[in-house]
Amino acid sequence: MNMALMVPLTERTAVLIVAALLFTRVRAFRSILNQQATWREKALMVVIFSSISILGTYNGIWYQDAIANSRVIGTVVAGLLAGPWVGLMTGLIAGIHRYSLGGFTDLACAISTISEGLFAGLIYQFLRNRSKKIGWTTALFVGFLAEWLQMGIVLLIARPYADALALVQAISVPMSVVNSVGIAILIIIIDLAKKEEDRIGALQAQRTLQVADKTLSYLRQGLTYDSAQKVAEEILRTTRVAAVAITDTRSVLAHVGAGSSHHVVGEGITTKATREVLSTKEVKIAQTKEEIGCKETNCSLRYAILVPLMRRREVAGVLKLYQDHSRKLSAVDLELVRGLGNLISSQLELAELEKQSRLLADAEIKALHAQINPHFLFNALNTIVSFIRFRPEQARELLIHLGEYFRRNLHDSGGYVSLARELEHIEAYLAIERARFGDKLHVEYDIEDGVERFTVPGLILQPLVENAVKHGLLPKREGGTVVIRARRKEKQIVELTVADNGVGMDVDPFEPALDEKSAGRQLSGIGLANVKSRLQSIYGEPYGIVIESKSGSGTTCTIQLPIGVNVSAQSVHRR
Repeated sequence: MNMALMVPLTERTAVLIVAALLFTRVRAFRSILNQQATWREKALMVVIFSSISILGTYNGIWYQDAIANSRVIGTVVAGLLAGPWVGLMTGLIAGIHRYSLGGFTDLACAISTISEGLFAGLIYQFLRNRSKKIGWTTALFVGFLAEWLQMGIVLLIARPYADALALVQAISVPMSVVNSVGIAILIIIIDLAKKEEDRIGALQAQRTLQVADKTLSYLRQGLTYDSAQKVAEEILRTTRVAAVAITDTRSVLAHVGAGSSHHVVGEGITTKATREVLSTKEVKIAQTKEEIGCKETNCSLRYAILVPLMRRREVAGVLKLYQDHSRKLSAVDLELVRGLGNLISSQLELAELEKQSRLLADAEIKALHAQINPHFLFNALNTIVSFIRFRPEQARELLIHLGEYFRRNLHDSGGYVSLARELEHIEAYLAIERARFGDKLHVEYDIEDGVERFTVPGLILQPLVENAVKHGLLPKREGGTVVIRARRKEKQIVELTVADNGVGMDVDPFEPALDEKSAGRQLSGIGLANVKSRLQSIYGEPYGIVIESKSGSGTTCTIQLPIGVNVSAQSVHRR
């Protein structure tokens, strides 16, 4: 055992560890740490650790026509970090290189280098399958075994045997001690790099959540001048960048911070980098003023990260974080802007879906409000004509009710009204029906005091009342009574009920008619289904219409709504 080799071998191993430390700053290296590396990145890792192994060979000490070296560090760490294939390929490249240098141990060293990489990779696979972490103690033990594996292969293959034995006796202890410690130190460094990556991710997530908490409400209206300005201001307050800008596909929507004197809101896109991101749909990092491509010669912005904002797989704009000469953009800034870009893109998608949903709901509501039943209009006009000659004053009142009925049908579309206003609309409809059917139609109101002030979706009860009159009472020879109730149930719920003592039904109005007999009754299901879908669209699945009915015993329709905003009380007609 030649202990004189210990000190120079330690010094050269330290140089190798410093070189490896520099490699930990490579992004592909960080992807490996998080077990997210692609095959392309793994190939890059093979290149990196092969270079470390080859450097360990060149940095070694020639001794008795052989090399006391730290080549094992690169191959073993490659296997422990990325698995058998990376370890094997790293060992193969480093082994071929060692073989090319010659010496009586060239073949033995080449084989041992390949074996060490594969051995370390198999250890990685074994521990990963058992969800165990590779710590520095494991690395120390594996490194020690790998070195003695190399010594055994040298004894088996290198010739003459006497020279091989003398070499192993001289270098085995220094190499196994120094290199196993070096492997353990490198694993510690890698673990620190992983913790740093986790810290960056946590900091980025924290900042993203801070920005998200204050900006998501702005983006509900989509990407507008107002929403972009508020989002940009909040990002600038949360981060340490010099400027933040947001554009759509044609112009600058917001620019806050440095450069706002010439990056003017409302003007067309001026920077080359922004146009490039809009074209390629990819993140761009501009490292120089020239890469940013600002036409203003005195612009203080020097660095930028630009992220496309996507909506329906198309670029809707660009989010840009700028920095001036005082500091460069950091890895935290890069992760932050990536996260914010994804966040804003997701919110724009949601805003678009919400907009489409609102448009669809409004279209359905307007269609419902615009439905003028030709039979109702025809019958109402005939009734009014018959009243004109003998009861002109009542005919006049009926015309007023008819006009009020259609005015609200056409102009209250999609809005919210007080329950009092909804009841007035119902009363306009019922006044005409009473004139037609006289004593066959009776209406009772049972409205709890104060409930009439609560807000409800417009035209939510009228279809239920019309359903009760047309399909519940009028088919009955003697007619009947409709009861309209409104009660406050619990603290935040108002219950609305329309009940009749008419003919009732045994079929579900929401199911398709199976025969002609049930088809007539289910014509009412058109209005009921529309009301049900509107309620669920506004308030969610738990809300809708509960219908209780039995043939010959009448029908009761019940709606429960979350209590909305109180509005000024309006008069409620109770007759």
